[in-house]
Amino acid sequence: MPYFSKEDIINLPGIERMHLINSCGGIKSGNLIGTVSTSGISNLAVFNSVIHLGSNPPMLSFMLRPTTVERHSYDNFKERSYFTVNHIHNDFVDKAHQTSAKYEENVSEFEKVGLTEEYIQNFKAPFVKESKIKIGCKYINEYLIKENDCRLIIGEIQLISFENGLQDRDGFLDLAKANSAGIIGLDGYVKTQLIERYEYARPDQKLKPLER
Repeated sequence: MPYFSKEDIINLPGIERMHLINSCGGIKSGNLIGTVSTSGISNLAVFNSVIHLGSNPPMLSFMLRPTTVERHSYDNFKERSYFTVNHIHNDFVDKAHQTSAKYEENVSEFEKVGLTEEYIQNFKAPFVKESKIKIGCKYINEYLIKENDCRLIIGEIQLISFENGLQDRDGFLDLAKANSAGIIGLDGYVKTQLIERYEYARPDQKLKPLER
């Protein structure tokens, strides 16, 4: 079994180190974050760091890389306060990944990659029409991670829209039915398959599958 000490990791070639560290943490969610500038130019960018923060109030977060280079999504939601989170699905992972290209500020990634801009309930940021699960968020706060100059962005969920047939009776969204894609590292896309749901776990009680 291969073994890497911290020193081994630091001494790896840059690309190899990047792929190793980005992939070793496991499968991450695959989402497209949509924003629009004050001049009306829409922006779309792939993120693999969206995580749940809490349900009351409903909040999520994602990690933004250092702003030492242009970050159009960041500029947009800082100026306009709103952004959308759109699930990536198996049938457009290639288009989603293409949004990671460094397009100019006056160019819409929606148009360049062939995804459709959509507005729901007069929300102030664009959604991806092709996405089956869409979340509208308001920018609330950010925390600078001083160790590497990344920023943890906090968003409060304002609306959720999803296709019929994806939600269980208890509110659970079945991402496997939606064919939502996950991401390994920076560029590896995987399919979602639900193995099982379980009842609430209690000490010294047999774990039972959840009836659906």
